[in-house]
Formats: sequence, C-alpha cells, structure tokens
Amino acid sequence: MVSHRRSSQRGPTTLASVTVLSAALATAAAALSAAPASADPSSGAGGGSTGREGAAARVGKLYEEAERATEQYNGASARTKELRDEVSALQDRTARTQARVNGMRARLGALAAAQYRSGGIDPTVRLMLSERPESYLEKAAALDRLSGTQAHELHRLQAATRELEQQRHEAARKLAELEASRTEVARHKKDVQRKLATARRLLNALPAQAREAYDRASRSDGRDEYIPDLTGIVPGSGRAEAAVSAVRAAVGAPYAWGSTGPSSFDCSGLTQWAYAQAGISLPRTSQAQRGAGAQVPLSQARPGDLVIYRSDASHVGMYVGNGQVVHAPYPGARVRYDPVDMMPVAAVTRP
Repeated sequence: MVSHRRSSQRGPTTLASVTVLSAALATAAAALSAAPASADPSSGAGGGSTGREGAAARVGKLYEEAERATEQYNGASARTKELRDEVSALQDRTARTQARVNGMRARLGALAAAQYRSGGIDPTVRLMLSERPESYLEKAAALDRLSGTQAHELHRLQAATRELEQQRHEAARKLAELEASRTEVARHKKDVQRKLATARRLLNALPAQAREAYDRASRSDGRDEYIPDLTGIVPGSGRAEAAVSAVRAAVGAPYAWGSTGPSSFDCSGLTQWAYAQAGISLPRTSQAQRGAGAQVPLSQARPGDLVIYRSDASHVGMYVGNGQVVHAPYPGARVRYDPVDMMPVAAVTRP
C-alpha cells in the first residue's frame, strides 16, 4: 500500500474543492490585497481587493474551462485522424472494386461480340444447313458452354456492382462524418483560444504588482524546480518504469494546449507521450485514458498509474511515488511535480 503524503494545509473538508490553480490563486489573492484599490483597473464596485481576487478567480475558472475545451479538441482531432484514415482506405477499396467491375464488363463485352459473330441462328436451321452435322454439334456444345460462362460473369458483375455501390455509399457517409468532425475541431479550437485570450486580457488588466504576484503564485513558488525524494520507489513493471522515467524527464517543459511533445505538452499529451516511450499506445484524451487499463484505489497507486482528476475526467497526471504526480498543469505553467491530492481524484488507472 502506498502512503500518500498530504500537505498539512489541506484538510479533508477543503480537499475536494482545491485545485492546483486555485491554490496558486489563493496565494495571488493574498498578495494582491496589499495593492491600493485605486490602482486596480479590474476593481468592481465592491472594492479593489475584491475586484483583484475576482479577476484572479475568473482567470482560474477560464483556465479550467479551457482545459476541458482542450480535451474536447484533442478528442475531435483524434477522431478526425481516424476518419481520414478510414476514408482513405475506403477510397482505395472502391478504386480496386471499380477496376474489377471494369474488367468484368470488358470480358462480358468480348463474350457478347463472339456470340454475335457466331450468329443467332436457331440450332435446327443450322443443322439443316450444315454440311457436317457432327461439326455443328461440337459448335453448339461450345455455344452452350459460352452461355454458361456468360451467365456466371453476369452474376459476378452484379455482385461486384452492388459491392461498389455499398462502398461508395460508405465512403460518402464517412466523408460527411469527417467534415462534421473537422468543423467540431475548429469550434473547440476557437473555444480554447477565446477562453485563453479572455484570461490573458484579465491578467493584463491587473496592475504590475498584482500581475507579478499572480505570476509567482502560478509558478507555485518555484515548484517547477521542485524534485521530491523518490529514492527506493519501484514501478510495478518495466514499461511503467520507462513511462515514469520519460514523464520525469519532461519536467520543466512548457504547457501548450493540443501538444503531445516532445518539447511541450498538455495534460493528456504528456501521459500519452510518456507511455509511447515505453511502447504503449494510450488514447489521446484524459477521458479515454481513464478507461485505458484496470481501475485501482488511490491507496494502492503505483508509479506509472494514471491519476484522473475532476468528475468530468478533464485532467490527468502520472503517479510517480511518494504521494506525487507529474503533470502539465495549465497555460503559463510548466510540467512539474505536485501532490497527488492537489484536486479531486476521479479515478486511478493502471495501463
């Protein structure tokens, strides 16, 4: 059983409502309250400190919403890629079937021409006109075989034509689905960009002192450089060990929404990349990664396990031992270590 080290500042009643960013914002709010109200352009009617705290809280909310939109964007992007591959494969199959149909039609045309050249004369009349009745009987037998071959080719052509039409219909349906998925990707991308731009405007509206305090808080007072003591921590498998080594090597890389490394990451992009270094393919989104393995209790978490956060599974980190996870937190922050209980845990998945 793993002993998860908890910060003494996190009580059981507040743990469920505390996130990495909100903890940082609390620090920022305390620092901001010292600034004069008149210097704060974001102040509301209730006072400068309240206005600053409200702006900081709004930034945190926007970052959380942007992360949800980012995971939706990631999911739509992954689906678009799958559909693009499926459409390409369908188009290849359709082209091969079309070539087969064309070949069948050419062979049937040759058979029809041969039959026409032999004449459509009634066998009895032909027998009467034939100088050698036995020779005619041989030709008649050949004509019967020719008709049988033609009938067989016609059946094959009919089946191939039906297959071709089905493939064309399926390709058209997939193309429409692909276009809808592309539209969804564009919509989620705009949503992320809009939320991040709004957050940036709110931050820029703060006075210099308040902005500096927020920046310090968002870096968790140097947690980017914090390295916990993981001496003696042993992952449950060789692949988990490789994934943990990869994710720890990524500490310090910047957060970038929609990115899967190797120089920048969003939350699910980081865990997907880390496990790819171990030869394991994970789904693209935190929601899908939740189901990418066996579910285990948090108390039994081992290094390499994926820790899924929030009820909507919109954030993910990797447990590395000693009560710590490595994750890509939010825009403006870098990949870092944080306590496993930094925000509400929805699930722990062991790939």
